[in-house]
Amino acid sequence: MKECPLKTLRLAIIACALAYGAPAVASPSTDEALRALTDSYFEYRVEQSGRVLNEDGSTEDGAKLPSVTAQSQTVQAERAEAFLRELDGLDGEAMGDAAKIDAAVFRTLLNAEIGDARFREWEMPFDSDNNFWSYLAGRSGFRTVEEYERYIARMRDLPRYFSEHIANARAGLARGFSVPRVTLEGRDASLAAYVVEDPQSSPFWVPFAQMPESFSASDTNRLNAAGRAAIEEAVTPAYAEVLTFLRDTYLSNTRTTLAANEMPDGPAYYAQQIRQYTTLDLSAEEIHQIGLSEVTRITAEMERVKEDAGFEGSLEEFVQFLRTDPQFVAKTPDELMGVSAYVAKRTDMKLGDYFGFLPRHRFGIVEVDPAIAPFYTAGRGGYEACQMNTYDLPSRPLYNIPALTLHECAPGHSFQAAIADEQPEASPFRRRTYFSGFGEGWGLYVEYLGNEMGIYRTPYEKFGQLSYEMWRAVRLVVDTGIHHYGWSREQAIDYLASRTALSTHEVNTEIDRYISWPGQALAYKLGEMTMRRVRAKAERELGEAFDIRKFHDVVLSLGSVPLPVLEQRIDAFIADGGQGLEGVEYRQ
Repeated sequence: MKECPLKTLRLAIIACALAYGAPAVASPSTDEALRALTDSYFEYRVEQSGRVLNEDGSTEDGAKLPSVTAQSQTVQAERAEAFLRELDGLDGEAMGDAAKIDAAVFRTLLNAEIGDARFREWEMPFDSDNNFWSYLAGRSGFRTVEEYERYIARMRDLPRYFSEHIANARAGLARGFSVPRVTLEGRDASLAAYVVEDPQSSPFWVPFAQMPESFSASDTNRLNAAGRAAIEEAVTPAYAEVLTFLRDTYLSNTRTTLAANEMPDGPAYYAQQIRQYTTLDLSAEEIHQIGLSEVTRITAEMERVKEDAGFEGSLEEFVQFLRTDPQFVAKTPDELMGVSAYVAKRTDMKLGDYFGFLPRHRFGIVEVDPAIAPFYTAGRGGYEACQMNTYDLPSRPLYNIPALTLHECAPGHSFQAAIADEQPEASPFRRRTYFSGFGEGWGLYVEYLGNEMGIYRTPYEKFGQLSYEMWRAVRLVVDTGIHHYGWSREQAIDYLASRTALSTHEVNTEIDRYISWPGQALAYKLGEMTMRRVRAKAERELGEAFDIRKFHDVVLSLGSVPLPVLEQRIDAFIADGGQGLEGVEYRQ
């Protein structure tokens, strides 16, 4: 399950933790000062988000939604600058190893927040892939009366919350800082599903339809009446207001250019987005060349797999065969979901050979919300569940499902989140931290790992894995092509379509995603290349002492960190002889 993140920080709900080697000699007072500073930051962010902080350090939805006015965003950025000054005042050399990681993560988060504020990113509060109006409706019943009361209060707060976002979007329109018009076609459907006459047909009614039978009759009746009124009086009008704004104002006034470089202070904005999503110091030109090199390498591998499949035509003809042959299309959504579930269970059998620490938490596999599925990506991972998109089944070929399941479910994002959540030493401020370079790099890395795990059973499934890897390599070329070199949408579509086995539908939705979300698509391949490079270095330098389980445990126990921090940690892993996690028994 993916909770729609605040765009200012691109935060996703993912737990993370620390597990470093032998601690360096450190000053306890310095580490304590850092912990006090990050705790203060965490408490401030929780307060600003409207969430409720529990005694165990976890958070849950509160009775209000966050303030997103320009003033509140500016105040938050000023607070981030103040936190950064305090962090700069601490002696980094006196910190222990774990604290140094916390400090690096904290600094990166603060710089991202300050950078977003510099460009007033809140004035573009949605794109073709993310928005502020989804993921607000409860998807199941709550456990307590108090949770229902908070849910009803949040529904009552929607008009204020949506109006603030609309005001921000108007300000963005006025200065040419907006989502390109071409990428928003059909996106109003995700709003229309909430504009209903009968409150009980609203997606917000689901928790009331699933209210626990243990509630008293008076509470049940009271909550149902309050929920019905909140939907009728607040939720539906709020969604109708956004829908009208999108159709009547935004779409007709949003920009027709595509490149981030064409936006106000565009080159600097795109450079900041690259740093934020990749956590690397690379230029658009360097990334473009890396992408071209990877495309050439993967194309050669695709040719070999085509030969393994016994296909006698060209690579282009093979891709066309994969896109059009009915044997690769699920007949029902359940068939696609079943293939994903079977991949997940076959992966379960292999996990002990590749990981020493196995989490207790179990995730589900669910379908993408139908309201957003037509223009949503193929899948998304999350702690509670990973999602598979079953909209337009011919566009979701079954040979792609093994790689997609590894990436989104296990040992990808769902597994990754569970491991991080079960590390007890985590600093609270990092429990909502997600760096795309690390997280998406891991997801793509485990697609590659599927070869070693024996998950791909046919040349077609292997080609699906390569097609997905090529997809991420092409992103390096396409994202920089659009936003730095000025490519057209048609040029980008042709480049992606001609080099992968993605369906035409997916090609179009993905290109719109890259156009409207500059820089994010760069994280996957650059993160994966970093992980494969540091693994190769550890294998080379440790020799027979290298244990893949210990390597993976060390990587995931970091939680989510900037990629340079990962490299430093693996250097320490090599220096200590490849030690795994303390307390984990690694069988011979």
